[in-house]
Amino acid sequence: MSFLLGAARQVGYVVKDIEKAMAQWARLGVGPWFYKEDVGTTEFRYYGKDSPPPALSIALANSGDLQLELIQQRDDAPSLYRDTLRQAGEAAQHVAYWTLDRYDEHVATLLGLGYVEGHGGRMGTRGRFGYFVHPDLPSAMIELSELTGGKGEHFQRVRAAGADWDGRDPVRRLTATGSPQA
Repeated sequence: MSFLLGAARQVGYVVKDIEKAMAQWARLGVGPWFYKEDVGTTEFRYYGKDSPPPALSIALANSGDLQLELIQQRDDAPSLYRDTLRQAGEAAQHVAYWTLDRYDEHVATLLGLGYVEGHGGRMGTRGRFGYFVHPDLPSAMIELSELTGGKGEHFQRVRAAGADWDGRDPVRRLTATGSPQA
């Protein structure tokens, strides 16, 4: 628990093969995975400059109260995901803190502590996100995620599904709108 940002809510992993990663986590009893092959990032900045959004696939599942996120970048657009894969390989990349109404305040806190926004943006109408790094400890990457635009409700559905998951149907593929595929 951070008295500045609240509870850590998510650990994000960058992976080269998201299907393989979901299968491995499911074998460990973590799931079900809510998988979106094309996230559809609509706004993106890389170190403060507007940048083409990377082509991303993500998968979310909960292990208790902690959400796990798997991220596969499918192109070479500039991003911290790409940077992490090049520098460290597949790895835990960030810890995320969520907020409904204090996003700007939390950003100001991090910037005031010497962090810089490595990348950030928005996915459609869903809330903003930003990934922050500090030059003294670049491995301690922090994501801030704004829970507006349906994002918070989606995260609640992911958590609820994991609470009584029995191992069946380990991957739930989502459409572009975020609803399950038929």
